[in-house]
Amino acid sequence: MSRDIKDFTSRYMERSNAIALLNVLGTFFVYFTTLWLALSFAGTWLLVLPLLVINAFAAVRLYVIQHDLGHLSHFKTRWQNEWAGYAASTFTLTPFKAMQHNHNLHHAHIGNLDHREATEIYTMTLAEWQSAGVWQRLFYRLYRNPLLMLPLGGVWTFVARYRWPKNAGRIGPIGVLAHNLAVVLWWAAIYWMFGWAGLGLYAITVLISGCIGVFLVYLQHNFEDTYWDHKPELDYTRAALQGSSALDLGWWWDLGTGNIAYHDIHHFNPRIPLYNLRRCHQDLRKEMDIQTIEWPEAIRSFKLKLWDEETERLVPFPKRTPVQNAADRTYA
Repeated sequence: MSRDIKDFTSRYMERSNAIALLNVLGTFFVYFTTLWLALSFAGTWLLVLPLLVINAFAAVRLYVIQHDLGHLSHFKTRWQNEWAGYAASTFTLTPFKAMQHNHNLHHAHIGNLDHREATEIYTMTLAEWQSAGVWQRLFYRLYRNPLLMLPLGGVWTFVARYRWPKNAGRIGPIGVLAHNLAVVLWWAAIYWMFGWAGLGLYAITVLISGCIGVFLVYLQHNFEDTYWDHKPELDYTRAALQGSSALDLGWWWDLGTGNIAYHDIHHFNPRIPLYNLRRCHQDLRKEMDIQTIEWPEAIRSFKLKLWDEETERLVPFPKRTPVQNAADRTYA
């Protein structure tokens, strides 16, 4: 089956510089136009709020394009992908080379319980929860609370953490510092043109885009029938296809998020450019049964907190201490 899927998805790896450039320039156009209009009509909230939401989705799409560029799968040549990645990074607030390095580690350790530090959202096992102390449990409960994770997680990651991301010292601190200077100049330009009110509205769109981004990142690997295991038993193909989600949240959502919802296919074959992912997923669904997650299950997935190694599923916090028989466990 793995060989069949590999052969099937390889048909969608072809890259088009024209489509890639249209994606980049079109997303930049929507991003700058909506931000300019929102900041220019700051007093008209009925106009500003929709513009900020559209701008936030444009920022997310720009981030997804940068992610594509990091895989060198958007344009045909390395230099085209890398230069476009540097150009996008100032406005995604994400240093390109650091993102590329850390995300490649994520792909290398997908589904590996021994390398959960490479995941964007950390997940404890049920056994670890049972042996954890009071303070560790409290911190983890707060960390996995969506009312905190979505807004605070996005702001912390993009505004603070990415100023000196993980492995920055190994990848190249000069590049990270240069990126931070570009970000500060971008913020200064907004202040120079629109003052504190402009920065305040910009902060709102960063908050919204951060929430959308964390929502997506969470659902990519946190759902009931996901997959984790220890090596050597870890099955990479299963981790890529079963351990990554296929979100069916509608055409407009796919447009606003660059088709990254089809994350199972992306993990299985990261060389497929984002502009081919949706078509690949839809065509593959005609050939075989693919588990997809729609809005109701997507929302319910935020109740799932721990990986149960015995039942091999993601579960909520337990209501009480589990007994020996896994079938007798009850969850919150």
